[in-house]
Amino acid sequence: MRFRRRTLSIPFVLFLLVFVVAPLAVVLLYAFTNGQGQPTAENFFAFFQSTRTIATLVYSLWIAFVTTLMCLLLAYPTAYVLARGGYRKGGVLLLLAVLPMWINFTLRITAVKELLDALEGNLAYYPFLNTIIGQVYDFLPFMILPIYNVLLSLDQKVLEAGRDLGADPGKLFWQVILPMSRPGIVSGITMVFLPAMTNYVVLDMLYNSTYIMGSLIGSYFNAYDWHNGSMISAILLLIIAFFSWLEKKAGGEISESSAARGGSLL
Repeated sequence: MRFRRRTLSIPFVLFLLVFVVAPLAVVLLYAFTNGQGQPTAENFFAFFQSTRTIATLVYSLWIAFVTTLMCLLLAYPTAYVLARGGYRKGGVLLLLAVLPMWINFTLRITAVKELLDALEGNLAYYPFLNTIIGQVYDFLPFMILPIYNVLLSLDQKVLEAGRDLGADPGKLFWQVILPMSRPGIVSGITMVFLPAMTNYVVLDMLYNSTYIMGSLIGSYFNAYDWHNGSMISAILLLIIAFFSWLEKKAGGEISESSAARGGSLL
């Protein structure tokens, strides 16, 4: 039997079939069936007709938006200083920024909880603020890393061309560096926004009793309502697919305009 390189992909294909395709098929099967196993779309209609579930979706989007915005505002200056600051040990500083990712998630949020409790006395007074703090602390490294990688790999010739054409540091940043770092920004937003919609553990540990999408899925499955829980999971899959499409589209636009950077941006 002749060996082919595609044979090396067999273990990966089997892994995808068993651990990705099969579970997804089960979720979709439950999402589009009722308690008697009959095909139906009533689960989806009930979701969009319920003010409770719509409010949960809106609240989840709001938390994810605020979390992503705060992470971006904190991560971009940090990544810029680490990548463009000329530090000899910039890699060490980056390691310190992402070091919390190596610690168990529960331990990290517990530490944040104790700190906030010492500052506020009662976490129930500021549930939304505490949730944002916990989420930003958890997801900030995921925003720093892609932006840092893009800024570190910027073409120095383009930056030198901008300076030669008379761009001051402010204009060079806004019209050259920032547009060229868009791929890292888009990647970071995707990596933060989508998980922030479902990370209900932070809400639970920081005493925010409001539901988000992850909490709603958990409540349905805890009540053995597999059909509604799978339905919400399918809706989240659609949202993830939509944002992935937006990221791909943004990446395509960036690639098409890459040749027009530099002088035209100035």
